[in-house]
Parts: sequence; structure tokens; C-alpha cells
Amino acid sequence: MRTLVVGSGGREHALVWKLGQEAEVFATPGNPGMECECFGVATNDYAGVVALCDRLKPELVVVGPEDPLVLGLGDRLRSAGFPVFGPGAEGAQLEASKAFSKEMMARAGVPTAASGTFTDPEAAYSYAQSRFDLGRQVVVKASGNALGKGVVICPSLDEAAEAIAEMMVEGAFGTAGQTVVIEDRLVGREFSLLSVVSGGEFWSLPVVQDYKRALDGDRGPNTGGMGSFSPCEWVMPSQLMKAEELIVRPMVNQLVRDGIQYNGVLFSGVMVVDDTPVCLEYNVRFGDPETQSVVRRLGSGFAELLMAAARGEALPPVEVTQDCAVSVVVASGGYPGSYKKGVPITIGEMPRGVHVFHAGTAKREGVLVTNGGRVLAVSAVGTSLTEARQRAYDGVEKVQFDGAFARKDIGQVVAN
Repeated sequence: MRTLVVGSGGREHALVWKLGQEAEVFATPGNPGMECECFGVATNDYAGVVALCDRLKPELVVVGPEDPLVLGLGDRLRSAGFPVFGPGAEGAQLEASKAFSKEMMARAGVPTAASGTFTDPEAAYSYAQSRFDLGRQVVVKASGNALGKGVVICPSLDEAAEAIAEMMVEGAFGTAGQTVVIEDRLVGREFSLLSVVSGGEFWSLPVVQDYKRALDGDRGPNTGGMGSFSPCEWVMPSQLMKAEELIVRPMVNQLVRDGIQYNGVLFSGVMVVDDTPVCLEYNVRFGDPETQSVVRRLGSGFAELLMAAARGEALPPVEVTQDCAVSVVVASGGYPGSYKKGVPITIGEMPRGVHVFHAGTAKREGVLVTNGGRVLAVSAVGTSLTEARQRAYDGVEKVQFDGAFARKDIGQVVAN
């Protein structure tokens, strides 16, 4: 199966690694760690990606990042005759607009936090004040795509006011923050559920948990993700069934009712509140760094699953192993704030069961250097979570570059 993966991050490297076990894989623009031929076509060069597909004639195109999906790359490729794993622009609004997503949840009957959507900062502040008057706390979210960083938990009204001003007045997230969603803060434990969707059918991959905060103990600012692990033993089979029943199935049905063809992954951010799963958000692509742990637990059939979804066909099951997986992100000093690029990286020999997925790396005159905030993910499998975690951190010690840092508690079962 000739497959093209579009993207250059850790998620795409993990997809290339797994798909390459079952298919002939290419990537664009790719990264230095990928075990395949990479092309220099950028993800936002849509005409260039189509032209590359005309040349390669792939049987499957997997679009990794959300931005090209939101801007219609999937639609363009499908119009050119290529099977694409990834929704069109209409379906991608589930991630591109939290306001749209909340409206869809309401129509589908998906349990989620009470919320309001605002384009005026004074109205947003008044709503936040009304929730605090009722004894609630709130979360302020940029409605548009802010690369996982436009979410601020606000235990006090002053913090809510600051977040509203930052997004709507100061423009910290550009157009993504011109509209904000303010919702009640829920308290519970979170997990990520990645469901492959083919029209009205879906098949869920193993449950995974990620860590958004930059520092140990879930402290510090939100990031794009500092690590992940799977399985989540605290998620009972009954809770998973409830999540599929209450969060995944209703949205898949709503997409069908609205005539939105959806061929790709539906990422459900789930919080368990009083033993009931509640939807925090939907994303329309594989999570990062969730994917790095999920693919480590899959056996055969992944390529066939994505191909069936891209074609709108019945979904075959994928083998899931008994392995446990832990993936630890090694980040640039200063991330998620300002950080240096072009810092030389050395990677030593990895322990057994460990693989390194590149994210923010580049080659400069033959030298591997940093090229982003999240630089690498060290991903390990083991027969237990403890074994996988030990192997992952043994691998982290083999990664060296100036300013490198990683959380030390990935794989410990803590609420994020």
C-alpha cells in the first residue's frame, strides 16, 4: 500500500513508523528522524501537495496536522481522486471553532460543561462574573485553533478577567482568540479517546492519557503536551463504553444527520465526573503526544484501518497488544515560551523497547539540531507501566542538548 503522510511533527513520525511496518510510506515535509523518503513540500502548500500526489500516486494520504484539514486540504485531495484519511474543512470545524463544537454538542446531546460564547470582552467578563457568583470556577478558551495553548483555567474572577483581556483585547492568540468560550470548570480525571470514523461507523483505539502542563505535578503553563501513557488502568471498561455511547456515537450520528462526510479520527477529550464521562473538546486529528504511545501498543491492521476509513468502508479491527507504553517529551529550555533553535542534539543508543520520535528537529550541515519547542519524544514499551516508564526515562538520559528538559512524572497516574 503506497501511503503519503503529510506533516513534520512527532505525531507524523509515529504514524510513519507504524504505517511503515505494513505499507510503503513517504512523507512531506517530514523530519530527520523519519524512516522513509521525505519531500520538501510544506503542509500549507496545497497545490504542491496535490502535485506531489499526482507524481507518487498514493493509495492513501494521511493528513497529520489540523491546520491543513481546517483549510480544506482533505477536500482538495479527494477532489483530485486520492483517498484521504482526515475530514474535510466542514468537519474540521469541530476543532477549528470551539463555538461550533459546543453548538454541535448541544444538538447532539453530548454531555459537556455549561458555557457561553462571546465576541465582546465586556459581555464575556459579565458572564464569567455570573458563574463565580454561583460558586463556580471557569475555563476561558480561545475559540479558534491556538495549538493547544489557548485554554486558561481560572480559579478566580481576576484570573478570568486577565485571560479574557489577554485573548480578546491584547490579541495573544491572534484571530483564534477574537471569539472566546467560557465554560464551567469541571473536576475529575481526564483521558483521550481516539476513534477512527468512516461515515456513520467508528472504531476506538486504546485509551491514552496525556500531560498538558509544562512542569511536574501538573504545574506551569499549558503546552502542546509533555508526555503520554497507555493503557489507563483507572478507566474501567464500563466508563469507556459510556464514553463511546455518550460522546462518540452521538457526534458521529450528528455529523451524518448534518450531511458532513467524516473520514478520519475523532479525538474526544474526556473527563470522568462522578463516574460519568463528559466531553471537554473534540479534535479532528491524531493527538500529539498521545499517538506516540498509542501506536506502540498496536499490532497488525493499522494501515488497513486507515485505508478503510479513507474509502468510507467498513472498519476492520486492529490488533492491540498487552504492552504498556510511556512517551516522554524532551523540550527546549523556555518552552512553551521563547526558546532557542539550532542547538546541536546528540542521541545515544536507546535501551531495549525504546524508540525516539522526532518533532522539532532539523539537519544543519549534517548536524541534528533543535527546531521547535517540543524536540523529541522518547517512547518505551514494557510488560507493565512501571517497566515502560523506567525504560523511557533511561532513554531520556541518552538525549543531550543545551537547555533540554522533560517532566519527571509521566506515567504516574495523576489527574491532568
